[in-house]
Amino acid sequence: MTSPAQARLLDLFGIELPIIQGPMALASTPAMAIAVSEAGGLGSLAGAQYNESGLRAALDEVRAGTRRPINVNFFCHTPPADDPARQAAWLKHLSGYYAEAGLDPDMPKTPSGRTPFDASLATVLEEYRPEVVSFHFGLPAPELLDRVKRTGARIIASATTVPEARWLAERGVDAVIAMGAEAGGHRGIFLNDRICEQVGTFALVPQVVDAVSVPVIAAGGVTDRRGVEAAFALGAAAVQVGTAYLFTPEASISPIYRKALGMRERPTAITNLFTGRPARGIVNRAMAELGPLSELAPAFPTAGTALGPLRSAAEAAGRDDFTLLWAGQSYPLAKPMSSAALTRMLAGRDH
Repeated sequence: MTSPAQARLLDLFGIELPIIQGPMALASTPAMAIAVSEAGGLGSLAGAQYNESGLRAALDEVRAGTRRPINVNFFCHTPPADDPARQAAWLKHLSGYYAEAGLDPDMPKTPSGRTPFDASLATVLEEYRPEVVSFHFGLPAPELLDRVKRTGARIIASATTVPEARWLAERGVDAVIAMGAEAGGHRGIFLNDRICEQVGTFALVPQVVDAVSVPVIAAGGVTDRRGVEAAFALGAAAVQVGTAYLFTPEASISPIYRKALGMRERPTAITNLFTGRPARGIVNRAMAELGPLSELAPAFPTAGTALGPLRSAAEAAGRDDFTLLWAGQSYPLAKPMSSAALTRMLAGRDH
């Protein structure tokens, strides 16, 4: 039975099922977004993995595959200033691994990065007019947010605490994503950096429901129908699911990543080693030996640059020692199936 909160959100987004596919940079694909939207949920594109031309191409592909509502997600970070001293200290910290792999620490490296939301990407949204636009790490500058709102898009954003949820609601978002500590990938934290204070999904959701008047979307720790029903019981109007979609054929992840997901007893932890910003992933050698959180890691999104050659060398040998393996705490509960089938299962429509 559809609750008033669910009915409100379904009408707001123009979708049939209260299931939102998590926009996972480097893992989600246009094919995944198409499949989820065609199944009645809300498919998502991860804007942080595209530049302007790449986003246009992805949106062209999605619009060719579905005319149903879609979500496009963006990061709201400020690119850091160059910090050669910090980069050098980080590289020195990793020098033993370079020596072990027979690599020169001064070898050329591919810069790691994520595209922040800016005026050029706002122009793309004005042309393509996706039905929903979501933001991570807060919201963009007011003038950019106003441009998005004028397209008619519904605006949603991630909150990891009640104060963040209130902050977002005060700035006019149409719904708040209550992102619990169980969630895989980058934490949406933006009002402070106190990771130790992050709240679990099933403690956070009812607090956010009580704190804001807009619909609340639960995210984190939901990979099967039981999690969906629990979120609804706590007042969520919808759920956003990411990790479970990594097990679908539409996910663009490496065989090494898929193998790690299949090793169900490996733990997850929040780490800043791979990008410079806290994110939850499956524990690997780098996290175990360096410690999951390091004050030496350069600012987001540049920490991964020095790890790149180590990752490539380890992966060539079939190991995930330095590979980012984003996954939520409930990943052992996920089962391989198509994105469409997963969407229907989560919504209780698989019979």
